[in-house]
Amino acid sequence: MKIFIASDHAGFELKEKLVAMLVNEGYEVVDKGAFKYDENDDYPDFISEAAREVSAEPEAARGIVLGGSGQGEAVVANRFPNVRAAVYYGGAHQIIRAAREHNNANVLSIGARFASEEEAIEAVKTFLETPFSGDERHVRRIAKIDS
Repeated sequence: MKIFIASDHAGFELKEKLVAMLVNEGYEVVDKGAFKYDENDDYPDFISEAAREVSAEPEAARGIVLGGSGQGEAVVANRFPNVRAAVYYGGAHQIIRAAREHNNANVLSIGARFASEEEAIEAVKTFLETPFSGDERHVRRIAKIDS
């Protein structure tokens, strides 16, 4: 599975740690930026690059995007066809499981100012390891969203 990852300055440090972890776990990781810390960068510039890639391969690729809250990043990602981004900003991982099982979320948006490094690592693992349930009701609802 190919993982596209992107962040702005607020998520830059955490992104770098997640890239290292994912590569170590054997995933094919494509970093779409930011490639250096710049407090004046704009998250749509990087997030849109990752979302565009997931949009082109919604079943074969996943995205991980990071920013201060994760909210704006999810908004950007969800503007692309076939992208279903879920937000995580710390705490229990049930929301990630539900987003994967029920919504077939293919992008995880992490609020780097709210989730610890450990929480983010476990969130990413949960996101990548949880399958879509494929239940008819969830398939039907996703089709309605896509139409």
